[in-house]
Parts: sequence; C-alpha cells; structure tokens
Amino acid sequence: MDTHIWEGFKDELRRQNMSENTIRSYLSALRQFFQIYPELNAANLRLYKIYLLDHYKPQTINLRIQALNSYLRYIDWQDGRILRVKIQQKGFLDHAISDGDYEYLKSRLLKDKKYLYYFLIRFMAATGTRVSEVIQFTVEDVKAGYKDVCSKEDKVRRVYIPDLLQKDALRWLEEVERESGYIFLNPSGGRISTGGIRKQLKVLAARYQLDEQVVYPHSFRHLFARNFIERCDDISLLSNLLGHESLETTRIYLKRSSTEQKSIINEVVDW
Repeated sequence: MDTHIWEGFKDELRRQNMSENTIRSYLSALRQFFQIYPELNAANLRLYKIYLLDHYKPQTINLRIQALNSYLRYIDWQDGRILRVKIQQKGFLDHAISDGDYEYLKSRLLKDKKYLYYFLIRFMAATGTRVSEVIQFTVEDVKAGYKDVCSKEDKVRRVYIPDLLQKDALRWLEEVERESGYIFLNPSGGRISTGGIRKQLKVLAARYQLDEQVVYPHSFRHLFARNFIERCDDISLLSNLLGHESLETTRIYLKRSSTEQKSIINEVVDW
C-alpha cells in the first residue's frame, strides 16, 4: 500500500480522536488484509470476511471489518462495505467482579500501601470510566470534581467524581505532593499505560488469591454500571454516563451475572 495513503489514514484516525490502541488495531487489520490480498477489490473483501470467520471470534471479526470499512470511507471506495457479523447478546453479565471481592481487594491494597492501584480501581468503579479514560484524570479534574472525556467522533461526556472519592483522592494527592498533572504515574514519572495496568492487576489477583478473570480494568466499569442500575432505575442516564451510543449496549446491566443466575436456580429448583 502507498506510504502516503497509509500515513494519511493514520492521521485521519487521530483526527477522529481514536486511542493509540485502536489506531494500532485498525492498522494491523489493514496490514493483514494487504498481506493476504495485495489487490483491493470487492471479491477480495468478501474473501477476507470468510478468512476472518474461519480464524477469529465475532468481536475480533467485527473490529477488523470496522477497520477496513473505515479505510474504505477514507479512500472514498464506492463498491460497498463489508457487512459486520451479528453477535447474539448474552442473557447474562459474565466475568464481573463482585462487591465482596472489590471490597476485599481495596482493603488489601490499603493494607499494603499500594495507593496507586487502590485509587485506580476506585476511580474506575466509582466513575464507570474505561481504562483508557481513567489514566487521563488530572489533579485539576479531581479538584473540579469532574472530567470532560472526549470519545469517538469528538463526542464529549462529563464524568463525575463522587464527593467521598474526591475527598480521599485530594488527601492522597496532598500527601504525595502532587499539585498538577496526571494522577496515575508509572515509576519513571510518566503517565501509566493501559497495558501496565492490565498486567499489574493480574499480578495483584494472583497475590490476593482472586479470580484473574474478574480482576481486569473493564470489570470495574461493569461493577459501576451494575450497582448504579440497582440503586437508580434510570438506564438512559446510565447510558449517558458510560458513553454508550445505544441503549441496547447498556441493557446488559439489567441482567444478572451467570453466578447469580446459578445461585437462584440452586435456591428455586428443588425438583
């Protein structure tokens, strides 16, 4: 593929405020297509979808199709787009950390004075932010009590920091003498990376004998959403707070987890 077009497409993705991780995923999908099919035409696009169906799960397939379609729009391709595959929505919310495990993890992090990760999981669980969003919080945001997060297509949503979390975070920031800038830093003093967070959460899960399948960044966003909908029956507000483009995406939080479903079955079914 022409280097000029490649760089132009990359710049276009940045103009759309996509995260660097998403941009890398898009470019990886594009690179894969041209490695398998050097010529861009309708027949090869159909073959690529078949190749994806044979090798990947639906979520990955749709991500790569989305990347190719984005590129086709960029070059003003007029011969149609690749249709996404339909994903049957689960009837349950799986791999979400329980309130008990969350409280246990917080207590252990406090006891071991691991304040960085203590506040990281609290921010995700109390604001519903994605891991790519939580690392953007600054001291100035904590003082203001909210952060305006810019997501895809320049859409901005306001993320509120609950008063209790704000008070505790300000006390911590004062103790570490942090007066401005990002609040979640790596040992070198730079902003912590999303990959570093994921790896460290796995380490902490193993250390505290927690299920690694429920100790990952998005799990705390699930926790926020699940508890919010239980206490405030306003799915439209929750959808806005999470930055979902559709209410259908948010409806998963109206459903019980697979563990809860099994527990109810065990209690109810005695025949």
